[in-house]
Amino acid sequence: MVEWLKLVWRSSKVFLAFSVCTLIFYYGLQWLNKEYENYHRYDEPEGRAVKVFKMDAGSEGNILDRLKFFYQSGE
Repeated sequence: MVEWLKLVWRSSKVFLAFSVCTLIFYYGLQWLNKEYENYHRYDEPEGRAVKVFKMDAGSEGNILDRLKFFYQSGE
C-alpha cells in the first residue's frame, strides 16, 4: 500500500510539473502573438530604401545570369 501511494505521489508531481510548464508555454505564445499583432511589416520603408522591381521576361539577360548576379552580389 505504501509503495502504491509513493507511486501516485511521484506521478502527480510529474503531472503537475508538466501542466505548469504547458501553461507557461501557452501563455508565452499568447504574449508573443499580442506583441506582434500590430507589427506592420508591409509599411512603406523609411530612409534610403531601394524600390524592388519585377523583371520582365524580355529584359536583358536570362534567369541564370540574374541568379549568378544575385549570389555574387551577396544579396
